[in-house]
Amino acid sequence: MVETVPWWAVPLAPLALLALALLAAGGDALLAAAEAGRPGAAAAVRPVRDAVRLLAVQPRRRAGADVPLWRLGVVTVPVSAVLAVLVVPFGGYAVADLSVGVVWFNAMEVATWAGLWLAGWGPNAAFSLIGGYRFLAQGLAYELPLMFALISAATGAESLRVGEVATAQDGLWFAVWMPVAFVVFLGAVLAFSFLGPFAYPAGPDIAGGVLGEAVGPDRLLLVAGRWLWLAAGAAMAVPLFLGGGSGPLLPDWAWSAVKTAAVLALLVVLRRRVPMVRADRFMEVAWVVLVPVTIAQALVAALVVLNR
Repeated sequence: MVETVPWWAVPLAPLALLALALLAAGGDALLAAAEAGRPGAAAAVRPVRDAVRLLAVQPRRRAGADVPLWRLGVVTVPVSAVLAVLVVPFGGYAVADLSVGVVWFNAMEVATWAGLWLAGWGPNAAFSLIGGYRFLAQGLAYELPLMFALISAATGAESLRVGEVATAQDGLWFAVWMPVAFVVFLGAVLAFSFLGPFAYPAGPDIAGGVLGEAVGPDRLLLVAGRWLWLAAGAAMAVPLFLGGGSGPLLPDWAWSAVKTAAVLALLVVLRRRVPMVRADRFMEVAWVVLVPVTIAQALVAALVVLNR
């Protein structure tokens, strides 16, 4: 049973999400330093140094830029990640135990589509706009498989309440008998964070795409939004597929933290190890392969529920 936190504890959710995002960015910086042959603990604090530096950089504006829409898009990306995590239970507590929590998470993720497209449209720059359209194309490819993955978990629990999805896995995690949904969800987390193999909305071939014209605080918000979404996706994977805070010996909150950190570490490693895929190739695989197999996964979950 998930309880809602008191009003004074509400700020803990975005603070915890920020801590996870910093942990992921620091781990990624360590891996990057090791790959470059310069391993060292100092690399872990590089994201913090970069954040401080960006705060002091003067924002840049092109002639004809739609500043209000640009700013709205830039802010939407990190804010939607924070709003998405409000329904994620942690140690038996959640900020908002909504009856449609799974749908809420998906809706906040879709809001990132609008935010990132506006961030690409607003600067009035060609490469930035291409990056925004790339994210829309990417979203059209991963969204349906992601939705069927979420439907599989919700069907297995017979509920859209995230806490009840976690409770329904008592004795057997959904990741064990819904492996397709679990893998697709993890891939979608990288996709809506536009990181790793799905980073082409901000690809070097288009001079940074949606990030190319963002300087100073604008760039900081977009980059922070990527890592916040990666952390939010890792946190959501735990109640959806890994049994939430259930586990032996340790308290619920400790298991939630351990599982979230493990999923986050896996995503960071995949972000650095899996090469970037072409948008057209990914869309073909998504529509021809991922959509049918995730539909089949949802049907398996429905049959299991009907035969209980």
